[in-house]
Amino acid sequence: MAIGFSNIPADLRVPLFYAEMDNSAANSASSSMRRLIVAQVNDDVTGPEVGSLVLVPSLALAKKIAGQGSMLAAMYEAWRKTDPVGEVWCLPLRNATGSAAKAELKLTGTATEAGLLNLYVGGARVQAAIVNGATAVQAATALALKINAAADLPVLATAVEGVVKLSAKWTGDSGNDISLQFNRLGKSNGEDTPAGLTIAITKMAGGVGVPDQVAALAALGDEPFEFICLPWSDVATLNAWQGAMNDSSGRWSWAKQLFGHVYTAKRGTVGTLVAAGQTRNDQHMTIQALEPGVPQPFWVQAAALAARTAVFISADASRPTQSGSLPGLDPAPASERFTLTERQSLLSYGIATAYYEGGYLRIQRAITTYQKNAYGQADNSYLDSETMHQSAFIVRRLQSVMTSKYGRHKLASDGTRFGAGQPIVTPSTLRGELIAQYAKLEQEGHVENAELFAEHLIVERDSQDPSRVNVLFPPDYINGLRVFALLNQFRLQYDAAA
Repeated sequence: MAIGFSNIPADLRVPLFYAEMDNSAANSASSSMRRLIVAQVNDDVTGPEVGSLVLVPSLALAKKIAGQGSMLAAMYEAWRKTDPVGEVWCLPLRNATGSAAKAELKLTGTATEAGLLNLYVGGARVQAAIVNGATAVQAATALALKINAAADLPVLATAVEGVVKLSAKWTGDSGNDISLQFNRLGKSNGEDTPAGLTIAITKMAGGVGVPDQVAALAALGDEPFEFICLPWSDVATLNAWQGAMNDSSGRWSWAKQLFGHVYTAKRGTVGTLVAAGQTRNDQHMTIQALEPGVPQPFWVQAAALAARTAVFISADASRPTQSGSLPGLDPAPASERFTLTERQSLLSYGIATAYYEGGYLRIQRAITTYQKNAYGQADNSYLDSETMHQSAFIVRRLQSVMTSKYGRHKLASDGTRFGAGQPIVTPSTLRGELIAQYAKLEQEGHVENAELFAEHLIVERDSQDPSRVNVLFPPDYINGLRVFALLNQFRLQYDAAA
């Protein structure tokens, strides 16, 4: 027997006992599925973390890096409501050009009763106590003080002659999505503006600009992330990330093998969202539809979706994420939610959907924007985002096995006679290893039809490069149960047996 040692020399003469360690057959670890939140910081934030990757283990650190009330802090907080233990990294960005969104709340009259002003900013309630006889100027001042005291709100307030002027804490068009609403829960839940006061609201508007994604992608480098959460869904941003994720030269290419999937959200009507979906065709991007009436901003929706997906996929890379709850999100009013027909339309044009049930917004189907092949024909091979995570999981498993067991082996043709302990591998050996790994994947519920897989598996030595093995690996991915269709062929009475 000719056992192949890596370190103990063959000509060693000094007695007596020597042992070297070989962990090639012991590796059973799985890759860490790291999370990434890409988001803006407040305009007044400075620090070395801006523009750099940062491991963020706590909400307190997220607020310190990005500022209280920032987009990044809000996304991190939403993430941790679903995924309390995942390894979350952040890429804080500042928007260097543009303007911040603004709005005005104009109060008129004089209160004829004591009460509360109930203002919702991005779904978060601020309450200001109003005394009987308070003027509009006094009420506006009280409300502005309460807004600024709530440091986790995304806006700052000033009161001028009965008008509360609001400004987003960061520059960019994202601030236009901060919703403003008085008494959202209504009189039946104790919310009503004190008699004598009248309030007129203008929507947040005027925000312009999006952070430079080229700089963001440069900061990302070749660090691996399985779940990437973006707040923006403008064409320039999506195009930049599509280029970064692509199969030929991006994170899914043979040369990088970093993988990962991008999640974002977009608010709009069915027509707006369908039009947006028609312009995309990227299997590495999921865009969650957001009804206009949802109070939380789209960046919180994106974080909730990505966090729920991260928890589910980390537990089982092949199990569908549908019905997963999204804590921290409120639904649109019942009359404003997307109907079944509308959700079918969205899913037909590459836009993911959610629904409200059991007190939570829930994932309905987190599809990708991929809809057509290179020839413009309908293609559902990359329909679901779970397929992308499933693919990455399986490739990483094979990569781990091959590099651990055969990283320094010699390659010989089938039929070569060599000692049993030699670190030599043949195409047949590799074929057997792949079949064994496939059986394990089948046992774990990731693939099916092992016999057909073995029949179609090809492992061969390259005819031009004697140190290379080429493999055709044809897995049959296990599928998620998406639709249960039942024909209720009822009877009022079964005929008596003949």
